[in-house]
Amino acid sequence: MTVSVVRFTYAGEATEEPAAESIGAPGRRYTVVYDGHCKVCGKMVKLLKKWDRNRDLEIIPSQTAGIQARFPWIPPRAYLESVQVIRTSDGRTWQAAAAFEELLKVLPKGRLLSWLFKIPFARRLADRFYKWFARNRYKMGCGEHCAIRPQDLDYQDGEVARR
Repeated sequence: MTVSVVRFTYAGEATEEPAAESIGAPGRRYTVVYDGHCKVCGKMVKLLKKWDRNRDLEIIPSQTAGIQARFPWIPPRAYLESVQVIRTSDGRTWQAAAAFEELLKVLPKGRLLSWLFKIPFARRLADRFYKWFARNRYKMGCGEHCAIRPQDLDYQDGEVARR
């Protein structure tokens, strides 16, 4: 018996198979897009899955076929540099530390920590820490594939600007 294998292409480029599973289905309140090859991101996904008791999150690897077509306002490099959180009702998008701040507001257990962002300068410190961590995650057991050097992205205050 033979089974046909279908390989999807997007914009003429073959898509990689994600190294991680997708959790949830489209239509949930928020979509979280992360690097499916990153071990650090994989640990984050396990925690989000555990905390998402209300089933508000669809969590998908950035290597999923059609991701760029689904969220065309997010630059492809942004998926390598930080986690993306998209509110499905209006497409509003957060990344990096701002994405985690938004998730803390949404998740039941996160509300216990979300008050930290109300402390003066906490957002700025969280953003700086996230950028440092993202640049150095390959040193923390993730691997060379995570050795991404951030470039200027088209976003301000953690929100991706639509083009």
